[in-house]
Amino acid sequence: GGFLFLPFLWLVNVLWFSRLAFLAPPFGEQPRIKRYVLRSAVGAALWGLGLGVWVGLFQTRRSQWGALGDALSFTQPMGEP
Repeated sequence: GGFLFLPFLWLVNVLWFSRLAFLAPPFGEQPRIKRYVLRSAVGAALWGLGLGVWVGLFQTRRSQWGALGDALSFTQPMGEP
């Protein structure tokens, strides 16, 4: 998946292995899988929170950033905010 899709892969890891880590009968490697699933969940949640904060800040303050806000925009909004 690469570095760009790592948070998506963390989410897939949580969804795919959570049943094996928490609901399956105990087996030797279950504590290790459980630890990986929890770390993946924390990483995906923090990344999602960071992305949400960035989107909120960008949408509410883009016009205050002037040329930088315009340069970071995918589409150029017309008119005054």
